[in-house]
Amino acid sequence: KMQIAHISYFLPEKTLTNDDLAIEYESSWNSKKIYKKTGIKSRHIATTETTSQLAARAAEKLFSESGFPKDKIDFLLLCTQSPDYFLPTTACIVQDILGLPTSCGAFDFNLGCSGFVYGLAIAKGLIAGGMAKNVLLLTVETYTKYIHPKDKSVRTIFGDGAAATLVTHEEGDPCKIGEFVFGTDGKGAKNLIVPAGAMAMPKSEETAEERVDEQGNVRSLNNLYMNGPEIFNFTLDIVPDTVKSLLAKAKLSMDDIDLFVFHQANKFMLDSLRDKIGIPEEKFYLDMEDKGNTVSATIPIAMKDALDEGRIRRGDRLMLLGFGVGYSWAGCIVEW
Repeated sequence: KMQIAHISYFLPEKTLTNDDLAIEYESSWNSKKIYKKTGIKSRHIATTETTSQLAARAAEKLFSESGFPKDKIDFLLLCTQSPDYFLPTTACIVQDILGLPTSCGAFDFNLGCSGFVYGLAIAKGLIAGGMAKNVLLLTVETYTKYIHPKDKSVRTIFGDGAAATLVTHEEGDPCKIGEFVFGTDGKGAKNLIVPAGAMAMPKSEETAEERVDEQGNVRSLNNLYMNGPEIFNFTLDIVPDTVKSLLAKAKLSMDDIDLFVFHQANKFMLDSLRDKIGIPEEKFYLDMEDKGNTVSATIPIAMKDALDEGRIRRGDRLMLLGFGVGYSWAGCIVEW
């Protein structure tokens, strides 16, 4: 059987609470208002830790908790939009930190909120094609390093973290990683972006110039920018149709799904999606209060917490759905 065999995650030690933010922003925003808007009370912040270090810590937890031998990993996939370097690929650095076999394949792929589902699809393809048997999928992000400290629009939402997911294959039994659907609309690229720093717009004195927007948020072109209303409209438009098409492809109904685990963007957005799609509250998992939006790591972190809480039991059928930066979206069905 091809299955998700184990999930672990690691969060940086430093936390940033709503009370901390309220003190920083003085009278303009209080902690209750932040929580009401986002459903987030605190988030973890990488300080000196790099993406490779967070990824390695999550992977070491996975090996420790699962007892799975490192020398059996034959492919490492690492999803990030905050790599250690332009080159080399961060996956190569993590292979060395972990001491994985040099016969192990490894590469990075650059995706945000849809990245975990894409990673499962790549892992499934590698295994189905006979190129790997045991795939280590790492989803890791340090978005907060892109954020200007005076940009409330994103500082209240994003946190840093890493998740490690083990996808394994044993002959005979059916695959438990089911149907997939994908979508892309690059017209939305400008609505969640770090404009400067790569080849299209190298960093310069001009890109470092700080500007204040109409809401009083401060950022430069070197910082993360999010057009919140446009992202919200995009998700309300695309996610319900994606749920329908995934159910149709898998020949399932809403009643056949035991738990819906969506990208943990923010509570207001997820509540709106749940209402629009008609998902019962008890079948919809929320897991961001003490973590924030950790981008590609949110779904596996939520799955791990749901497992630990007994919300996922053997034989349960899950719908996983990621959506956001790109615009990019992806969904899949997984049986536990």
